[in-house]
Parts: sequence; C-alpha cells; structure tokens
Amino acid sequence: MPRAGMKRASEILLARSGIAALARRWRGAQAVVLAYHNVLPDRAAAVGDGSLHLPRRAFAAQLDQLRRTHDVVPLDAVLDPSASRRNRPRAALTFDDAYRGAITIGLAEVVARGMPATVFVAPQFVGGGTFWWDALADPPGGEVQPAVRAQAVEALAGDDGAVRAWARATGLRVAEVPAWARVAAEEELQAVGRLPGITFGAHSWGHPNLTRVAAARLQDELRRPLQWLRDRFTHVIDWLAYPYGCWSPEVEEAAGAAGYRAAVRVDGGWLPRAAPRVPAAARFHLPRLNVPAGVSAEGFVLRCAGLLSR
Repeated sequence: MPRAGMKRASEILLARSGIAALARRWRGAQAVVLAYHNVLPDRAAAVGDGSLHLPRRAFAAQLDQLRRTHDVVPLDAVLDPSASRRNRPRAALTFDDAYRGAITIGLAEVVARGMPATVFVAPQFVGGGTFWWDALADPPGGEVQPAVRAQAVEALAGDDGAVRAWARATGLRVAEVPAWARVAAEEELQAVGRLPGITFGAHSWGHPNLTRVAAARLQDELRRPLQWLRDRFTHVIDWLAYPYGCWSPEVEEAAGAAGYRAAVRVDGGWLPRAAPRVPAAARFHLPRLNVPAGVSAEGFVLRCAGLLSR
C-alpha cells in the first residue's frame, strides 16, 4: 500500500478506536490554539499555496467536530483553566493574514455556531493585497518550492516586495490571485468586527521575517499594526502572531516593549499544562496547532486530541 494510503488507514483506525476520546479526557485541563489561514468557496479552482486554502465544506465539518469535543473559547481565555466548564479541552480559533475568504466565508461559519475567533492582520496588505507565497506556488494549488521559500524567508527576510523583485529577476512565474485569496478590504474587516466574538490581533505591519530585519524596522513592524487596529476597531487584543512563525529572544523583547501581552507561533501543538503559571516571558512564544488544507476528517480528530502534531 502506498505511504499516503497507509497513513489514511492508520488515521481512520485510530480515530475510531476510542483513543482520541481518552486523550481528550487526559487533556481536559489543557488548551490548543488552532491556526487557520483561508477558507475558500467549495469547488473553487486550485490557487496559491494549497495548504493554506481550506474548502468551506471541510472547514464547517471541522467546526462541527470541534463543538462536539472541545470548549471553544476566546484566544484571551486559553491561559485561564476556569474558562472550561465541562472538563473538556479548550480550543481557540485563529486566522492569519485576513484573507477575504476567511473573513467573508470562514467567519460566517464560525459566527453561525456561536464561536469566537481572532484574526491576525498585516495592515500593509489590507484592501486586496496578495502574498508572495500564493503568487509563487508551483503549481498553483501546490506548494512553494523549498529552495524558493528558503530564499524568500531567510535571504530576503520574507519581504514581499523584495521576494517578488527577485522572482521576476530570476524568471519565476508570478501568478495572479483570485479575489477570495486576496486580503479583505477595511470595510469587510469593519463588518466582521461588529459580529459577536470576533477580535483582531496584529500580524506585524508588512509580514517580514522579524528575526531578519534591523532594529528600527522591527519596532515599526510591531508598533504600527497595533495602533492601526486600535484606531479602527473596538475589539482588538494585544496579541501578536509571528509572520512565518519566526521568533527569537530579541523579537520577544521588542514585542513586549511594543505593548503586546502575548505572542503565538504557527507550530508547536498544545499549550503546556502549566500555561496559567508560566513566566510572563514564556507567553511570547506560545504554540499553535496549524490546520493544513489537506488534513483528513480523522486526522483533524487526532490532532485535536493531541495524538498528531502535523
């Protein structure tokens, strides 16, 4: 049996075995922060970095599954064990990048179920902007080639303009991106910001690799988005999501100085069991569980039980 088939069979077997229920019971005092990116219309054409664009039907099914097994709480509540009332694990929903599909499609599903969620915004792209990883995915709906990603995130500090200039200079195809894979307009963010349970956090100003920028730009990338959000929206939390999940002690210190109370990566799985008592500094590299578009229904169950991390 091919490896993919073996993995699928194993996920089905484990999900149906009762082990997931036992694992969730054991994690009853813990919490997990789920990291999503975009939600696209069903039957939409493949585009961009396919792992980031989850079809609406699959996303809705994940929310229904989560409602059966977890207490879905605001992001601010994941460090508070008293937020769980039924001895079930807590989960918080987050969306990085403020894709139009996430704002107009994904949050509609979230709010319809009475759930809270946090959107992390990089204001430079608000109003129809696109991201280099969607423009350079090869093929569209596939992935960015590892060498291209390494050059973009490390050598070019993840700077969107620099990455596109380099791509054109080297002859790479820079694709157009459809409306639902662009960043939402400010008016669209305003509309969802009035919905119950929806909050905004910062994702830097222009989505660079914060570990690769100079000190002056680092401060600007951290301070500007928080002020921009506070000037426009009522429900803003002082949380930061690191672009590309890249962080360092220096970036953590700068985030604290810029007024943030906590910051999240895009990997690492569950919050530690002792999260409410961790030192304040540890709150600046909190883990999240990334939910890729290709995850199966059974794989989602296992991830949300703490049995799989990728």
